[in-house]
Amino acid sequence: MSGPPFTGRAAVGARAEDLAAALLATRGYRIVERNWRRPEGELDLVADDRGILVFVEVRSRTGEERGHPLETVNARKRARVVRAARLYLEAAQPAATAFRFDVVGVSFAPDGGQPAITHVEDAFRVT
Repeated sequence: MSGPPFTGRAAVGARAEDLAAALLATRGYRIVERNWRRPEGELDLVADDRGILVFVEVRSRTGEERGHPLETVNARKRARVVRAARLYLEAAQPAATAFRFDVVGVSFAPDGGQPAITHVEDAFRVT
């Protein structure tokens, strides 16, 4: 999908999440939650991949002058996602017995061209 360049961080992030959810759906994932938020943390997407609960962090950038979006998932960001996942598991008490963390990076072309989407399955683990 292409389209006009987006303005504002929130609009870019929302568009990236839409693209990530659509990509995952084409791969057979069922989206369970979008933008799950609590004061202590948030999850971009929660999905079911054939019985595995998947916590998906979506990162985006317009242009790559400052690097690829996947490079922004540092130790601090991973810790935040893990904390939010623990809160989600406690609150939702899903039936799934396994879970993992995926990351989707969306690089928007500054000219509004086709975005590049990269999905990393099992991108990191709880330590």
